[in-house]
Formats: sequence, C-alpha cells, structure tokens
Amino acid sequence: MDSITHIALGAVVGEAMAGKKLGKHAMFIGAVAQSLPDIDFVASFWMTFSENLLAHRGFTHSFLFVGITTIGLALFADRWYRKPDMRLGAWMVFLGTQMLLHLLVDGCNAYGTGWFEPFSHARISFHFLFVADPLFSAWVGIAALVLLVLRTDHPLRMKWATWSLALTTSYLIYAAYNKFTIEQDVAAALKKQNIEYSRYLTTPTPLNSWLWFVAVEDDSGFHVAHRSVFDRQQTIDFRYFPRNKELLSEVAKHESLQHLVRFSQGYYTVKQKDGKLIFNDLRFGQITGWATPDNEFVFHFYLSHPDDNLLVIQRGRFANWNKETVRVLFRRIRGK
Repeated sequence: MDSITHIALGAVVGEAMAGKKLGKHAMFIGAVAQSLPDIDFVASFWMTFSENLLAHRGFTHSFLFVGITTIGLALFADRWYRKPDMRLGAWMVFLGTQMLLHLLVDGCNAYGTGWFEPFSHARISFHFLFVADPLFSAWVGIAALVLLVLRTDHPLRMKWATWSLALTTSYLIYAAYNKFTIEQDVAAALKKQNIEYSRYLTTPTPLNSWLWFVAVEDDSGFHVAHRSVFDRQQTIDFRYFPRNKELLSEVAKHESLQHLVRFSQGYYTVKQKDGKLIFNDLRFGQITGWATPDNEFVFHFYLSHPDDNLLVIQRGRFANWNKETVRVLFRRIRGK
C-alpha cells in the first residue's frame, strides 16, 4: 500500500499494542517499524529500472527479513530503551507484528510481494485492494491524527485505536468478498460465452473495491473487461488483446525483458507503436479502461527506449482522468 497507510496503520497498531506501556512513543515506533520493509527503495539508486522492479517488495518483504530484523531490533530496544513492561519478548512481538502486517497489506494488491525470498522467487498478490484505497486507509488515518492530539491518559485512546482497526479489517474482508463475487461472475460468464482460457485475474480499479478489471488468458492473448459487483447482466463484454510474443524475438536475450516477464507473472502483451516496442503488464489494469475499453495499459514499458520509463507504474494510474472519466467510473460502479 501507499506509505501514508503504513505509517497510520503502524501508529494505531502501536497504540493498541503498547500505548499504555510506551505512551505516544508506541505510535512513533510502530510507524517506523511498519515502514521498515520499504527500505528497499534505497536499491533504486544503483539498480536499473527492471532490476528494481524485482528488488522492490523483494527480500525486505520476506519472512526471513522480518525474522532477522525483529530479533536485532528487539535486542537493541531491550538494551537501550528499557521499560518495566517491555522486555525482550514483548519487543519481539510488537516489532514482528508491525512488519508482518506490512507484508500482509502489501500482499493484498497487484504488485507482488516476495514473502519467501530468497528461497523462492514466487510473488504473493491477492488482488484485494488497489494500492491506495481511501475506505481502507481513512479509518486508521483519522484515528492516528486523533491519537496524536489526545493526552496519553485519555480514556478514549484505546477505543479510537481498536474501532479504527476493526473498521479497517472489516473493509479488507468486504473487499475480499467482492473479489470472490466477481470471480464467480467471471467464471459463469466465460462458461456461458464459451470462452476457452487457461487462467484469469481480477483486480480492483482505482480507489474502490466495487469495479474490477478482468484479464482472461488463452493461448495467444487476453480477453479484457471491467465488472462491477452491482452488474446484473450474465455476460461480459470483453476486448481481445493479442500477446504478440513474436515481436520480442529481437530483444529476447535482453536482461530487462527477462526481468519484466518474471515481474508480470506472465500477464503481459507486446505491441509496436510509433516505432517503439512496448511491453504491457496487464495486472495493473487499463488507463481509464472503464470509460474507453480499448485504452492503453497502466504499466507500459518502452523496450526500445529504456530512458523513457521514468515512473513507469505511477505515470499510468491516473492518466487521462477528468470529470467525464470520473463520472463514468461512478456510473460503472453502480452497474450501469
């Protein structure tokens, strides 16, 4: 998720777990611990872009990293920040919980998280949440601000922390239920429309968990569409995008391509446009695809012009947004 969500979540969890023992220091330490796995951003300073795609949310988002870091930080805290009620075991539980929550939350969106590095390069992506979802983040964000203001002995501090965490958890469960509903609809539509496929993915569109992007893979490409949990029609209007793997023959041995294919988990297409060879990772959806079904994909990497790939993921997420595309987004969410 976004950094603000991790900071707010870490602060509120810190208050819930150790506020009575550490005061407001629990919020600060919790926010730092929750953010620690994102230290991998440092790698971007000396890696190529394609290398950094795999380094980000790689080893620092693994159970091994959490285990090693938890022990090291707990020993440090127990030595230099002694508290009567916070000894080594309590520090390990506190710090370990924060970092494990970071891994869990990041595993809920599309990017992919290397929980099992370095023993396995498999990336975990549950596709429950968009990377920034206000209904997931708002509750802990508001609570964190309130807790910063309330005095440490205020009787409502624990209620603010627990209720915000309960609402955030409830929304995550609700988003997972919406995904389950969408996948049932997609499976039924594919059967009804006699579409043969090998696998498919469903992932939420920006800022909500009601409208979902769908990519269905067959031998030569992908059927792509959007589906709302409020849609009533039994069929889905798919657009087809060929994979065009043959276009990669000239760059097949390039290391950047191998990184991109691995990063995309096989959900990719290739196209030639304006003299540029473009690699699309479908897992991040389309640029306002709910309004214009034939639009480009959010993640598009210029294989033949690598210097044009600054902010390759971020640049497409909110490209082409205007009043009309937002209006259509709300209309499609309502199932219209």
